[in-house]
Amino acid sequence: MMKIKLFLLLSLISFLKIQSQNADINLLRKINADSSLALDKLFKGVSYSVAPLSVASPASIILTGFIRKDEALKREGYKASASLLLAGVLGTSLKYAIQRERPFKTYGFIHGKDKVGPLSFPSNHTTFAFATATSLSLSCPKWYVVVPSYLWASGVAYSRMYLGVHYPSDVFGGIVIGIGSSLLVWQIDKWMGKN
Repeated sequence: MMKIKLFLLLSLISFLKIQSQNADINLLRKINADSSLALDKLFKGVSYSVAPLSVASPASIILTGFIRKDEALKREGYKASASLLLAGVLGTSLKYAIQRERPFKTYGFIHGKDKVGPLSFPSNHTTFAFATATSLSLSCPKWYVVVPSYLWASGVAYSRMYLGVHYPSDVFGGIVIGIGSSLLVWQIDKWMGKN
């Protein structure tokens, strides 16, 4: 009886894994199918904006804090920097631990439109974009900061799928890590402030 239950459980897990993989690749196929030279350039530009904006955001908060002699603002910048560092360590560690191959390497009908390394999960571009957006939103919880920040981060996430270099699940993983890293750093700072 135990062997039958174990067999049924393993069969269910295999079925769910296959179904989720099919949904993952089917969604990616739809997103990646649209192509034009103008869109390719646009989404590469969105993707390439991650590094400079992720560095400039906390740096500008810290610099503004120094100019205004505002210790609280400097602290917000340091927290933003810490959340990006944590997100980078977690994302890169998972990438090497999981070693998922890029979708365009696995599926011939997915067109890779950007030069990237061999590993796919999670999307570090998405991780950094959402860590940056969340940090900015926590530092300055005003609609005119929150809305553009998350629109930009969402554009980055979409661009990675459009360019054929990440599965939707890679992007989702990046979103979770990016948001989670920032929330965790802010929560630790809050906890440390109470002690």
